[in-house]
Parts: sequence; C-alpha cells; structure tokens
Amino acid sequence: MSAHKLVGLAGSFNRPSKTFALVENVAGLAREKYGFDNTIYDLADVGPSLGQALRRDDLDSRAKDIIDDIVNADVLVIGAPTYKGSYPGLFKHLIDLIDPHELRAKPIVITATGGGDRHALVVEHQLRPLFGFFMSHTLPTAIYASDRDFTDYRVSSEPLSKRIEDVIRELSAFFPARHQALIAAE
Repeated sequence: MSAHKLVGLAGSFNRPSKTFALVENVAGLAREKYGFDNTIYDLADVGPSLGQALRRDDLDSRAKDIIDDIVNADVLVIGAPTYKGSYPGLFKHLIDLIDPHELRAKPIVITATGGGDRHALVVEHQLRPLFGFFMSHTLPTAIYASDRDFTDYRVSSEPLSKRIEDVIRELSAFFPARHQALIAAE
C-alpha cells in the first residue's frame, strides 16, 4: 500500500512558531496512525515572491512547487496564527492563488493559534468558511491553541492533545483501508 501524501501549511513567517509546532504535531500523529508521507511548510518556505504575485504564474519556482504540493496532497493540515481576529493577509493571499476546484473534496484539518481564548472561534468563523468556499471537507473537530498550550514550542496541554487525537480519529472516514491495515499490523 503506497503512502498517501499529507501536506501541512503553517501560515506564519516566524521561526520558531507555535503555529508550525501545532501543524507539525497534528501531522506527526496522522503519520503515526495512517502512515502518511508528510511535508510541512510555512510562509518563509514560500518566500518573498508571494507578496509580489498577482497570479500563480508570478511566483518563483519554489513557491509554485509548494502550491503544487498543497493541491496534490491527499490530506492537508492547515494552521494559521491569529492576527487581529483573523488569519494573516499573506496566508490568505497564498490560498487565493489556488483555484477552487483544486481543493474540492480534499480532507483538511484546520488549526489556529493565538495569544488567548479570545480568538478561539477563528477556526469556525474564519478558516472553516474559507475552505468551505473551496468545497473542501474540513474535519468536524477544529483545533485552536493558545500560548498556555505550549511549552518551548511543543504541545504540552492535555485538553489540546485530546482534541488533536479526536481529529486524527476523524481522518479514518477518508482513509478507512489504511486505518484498518495499520490496526491489523499492530
């Protein structure tokens, strides 16, 4: 059984980044449970051509390759830092360069980070509608993490870990054969 491709995208330029750490954690657990091949990017990987691109063709080759990876993935883990109550503009710009049909029916785990609980609904009020426009399958459990859920850029909160486990289980609806094969192998 060949591995399915999981691509994670952290909509942040910061390194280190809690958003990247969260996406990496979710993607790592999905790899363990389903055997995915994982690749994770942040906006620094996309590079400076993003801010100058009016169309996808305006991107440099590295940025184009990253978008190709995103649209060709079997599953996405999307993470956005909360910036003034929403996701950052360059993150949205990157998503805007993707044709809506390219994400149609793709399973997507949506995650976000923020300084406190005040922004917890960003996953429901910003990210879910964004990917709903693309007619993607956002998984029922969305993940929001605040500063207190991390220690040294690692997930350290039991309630957050539980929500992550919930969303990882939800992926079995999209990869039932892989899930059963891995259970049988244990």
